[in-house]
Amino acid sequence: MHISTILSQNKISFSFEFFPPKNDTAATQLYNSISELVPLQPAYVSVTYGAGGSTRNLTHDLVLKIQRQTSLTVVSHLTCLGTSEKEVRTILDDYQKNGITNIMALRGDMPKEGTPISKDFSYASELVRFIKTNYPSMGIGVAGFPEGHPEMPNRLKEMDFLKAKIDQGADYICTQLFFENNDFYDFCERCHLAGIRVPILAGIMPITSKKGMQRMAELALGTRYPARLLKALSRAEDDELFQKVGIHWATEQVRDLIDNNVNGIHFYTLNRSRATLEIYNALGVTSSAGLTE
Repeated sequence: MHISTILSQNKISFSFEFFPPKNDTAATQLYNSISELVPLQPAYVSVTYGAGGSTRNLTHDLVLKIQRQTSLTVVSHLTCLGTSEKEVRTILDDYQKNGITNIMALRGDMPKEGTPISKDFSYASELVRFIKTNYPSMGIGVAGFPEGHPEMPNRLKEMDFLKAKIDQGADYICTQLFFENNDFYDFCERCHLAGIRVPILAGIMPITSKKGMQRMAELALGTRYPARLLKALSRAEDDELFQKVGIHWATEQVRDLIDNNVNGIHFYTLNRSRATLEIYNALGVTSSAGLTE
């Protein structure tokens, strides 16, 4: 189903993100999590794409497995930096042939050394235009950064780049993770001022371990940890309590977002089900289907 139809049918959509497993143990964990989360009837699930296309084949395989073995609508991430138009066309042709009709269009990370091999695409807006021109039936999502893009200190220019992606045909925005809802609301207001009128989904990642939090800080550069959150986590005496604090914080974020009529909430699950299930239970939400118009 086209993402625009999915989002229009849900007063507030709930969706989940997974990443491709790299070994049998990780695969077992992921598929167990998917089986536990399927009853929540998410509006859709998405599958990430490694930096520089490093998990291209793994992403492709997982996307097709979810498509064939579940009733879930799956959105595949696709990065374009360092990728040729021919490679992108091959991927999209195969997805279209297998009934994959929605893409999360991303630029991808800049290489740490050197320059991309291919310069067919420099910006996500160019990938959006390519998809919209050559695969007009595909739904397209793009990324938003409530706390600011880590490579774009000019917040005014940042919004210009986001608007360019929407003008090229993107159907919705899904934000990077954040821990302070006011940052998200400010972002939405700035989008509105820029003339952006597509649905904006809030990206939520519950903190579940100290190690995971440190890893998150390294990968999601610029992520702001509110002092109130850090203070609460500092009181946790063991890993179990640390996880409870993180899940409670995320639960309160989601509660507030729902109360303020957010378009949708996208859970970064890290291929685990516990945090998402506990948030659903705490808020009395049984499924995305329970939040329809």
